[in-house]
Amino acid sequence: MTAPRITPRARRLRTVVALLVLAVATPLAMAATPTPTPTADPERAAEYWLEGAHIDAAWKTTRGAGVTIAIIDTGIANGPSAFQGAVTDGTDVSGIGSDDGRTPLGPLDSDHGSRVASLAAGRPNADGTGMIGVAPEAKLLSISLGFGTTAPVPFTKQVADAMRWAVDHGANVINLSFTTNTLEWDRSWDDAFLYAFQHDVVVVVAAGNRGSGTAMVGAPATIPGVLAVGGVDQRGVASRAASTQGISIAVSAPSESLLGVDADGTVETWNGTSGAAPIVAGVVALVRAAHPDMDANNVINQIIQTARPAPQATAHPDPLYGYGLIDASAAVSSAVPPVDENPLGDLSDWIRLHRRAEAPAPAQSTSTPLAIPPLPKADAPTKATSPLIPSPDSLLYGTLPLAALTVPGILIALGVTAAARRIRSARASARQNPDD
Repeated sequence: MTAPRITPRARRLRTVVALLVLAVATPLAMAATPTPTPTADPERAAEYWLEGAHIDAAWKTTRGAGVTIAIIDTGIANGPSAFQGAVTDGTDVSGIGSDDGRTPLGPLDSDHGSRVASLAAGRPNADGTGMIGVAPEAKLLSISLGFGTTAPVPFTKQVADAMRWAVDHGANVINLSFTTNTLEWDRSWDDAFLYAFQHDVVVVVAAGNRGSGTAMVGAPATIPGVLAVGGVDQRGVASRAASTQGISIAVSAPSESLLGVDADGTVETWNGTSGAAPIVAGVVALVRAAHPDMDANNVINQIIQTARPAPQATAHPDPLYGYGLIDASAAVSSAVPPVDENPLGDLSDWIRLHRRAEAPAPAQSTSTPLAIPPLPKADAPTKATSPLIPSPDSLLYGTLPLAALTVPGILIALGVTAAARRIRSARASARQNPDD
């Protein structure tokens, strides 16, 4: 007997019901008063992070109006109602997407960019029900990347181009839900990220997932100054599969049993810091909307200083939790002493120390240079001759002195020899004719 076919709507309903049961059954350590109750809106009830991270309380102050979040990812789909009126502009930097960045890219996970965008600033249904993003009144920019080897443009160049495009088109927050699985990053990213920081943009980055093979935080989450996000489960405990660890983690946010809108408009469950990052990006948008005069450095400081201590953290900041669990309400409303620099590091200082930048040119000397007289002219070169032919100098200083010494020596030697012969001859004659 053939099993009945499960339609997307039925699959969606089954998923949401399962999440709702989980939300009712599991205490939420993320929330101040964990009292989830059944509701006629199961998708909204399944978004446990809205209450757990005090996002619903922050909505009493703002929902992110006036702030623009750039989603640099696989592209935000054009069809879902969650993005109607939310995406104001977009582009493709891969060479294989559409000009507006709204064509989802990638053979394996083309829904990724849409899910990320829905968590950050997705709109609810017309009647106010359904999944809703953290900053549902913020604007979105869709910048599509081509992951893997299918894109003709190198990935590092895509990211650098995307960062600059986002800044030039009004982004106040940039979300990067990907990792390179390496601590280092391409030199072209130095200027691209510095460009964002110099234009007062907060850059939020996913820390990566152990479940996908990322043991330690990788770039771009290792770049000084970015707001790197680790992941926790519903209890506020670091996720074993949907997060990683590293000293660059700034804060933590939910990364398990998340909801996201796919490119076809269906709501699916998914895990990973790819979802934790846009939750934090949405909170950043709420802070920027509530405090439009606050610069990026102080927005970041507001986020990390108001984070709640993680129950299992052993340090501050902690390699698993950073400064703690994201708290949207406290970040929006708390008074935090201002700072003059980014508390998460200065990329320009890092570049100067680690890229071995050229030293400044030495100051020009004001002393009068010492005058040096010109050297005498060199002797004119002589005509080249054979070393076997005597020259005037060799005759004067070589041949003549040698002859003056050699001839007398020869004559003396001949005389001594002749005298010696006469003496020997006389002795021999004397022996033959001895005297009586």
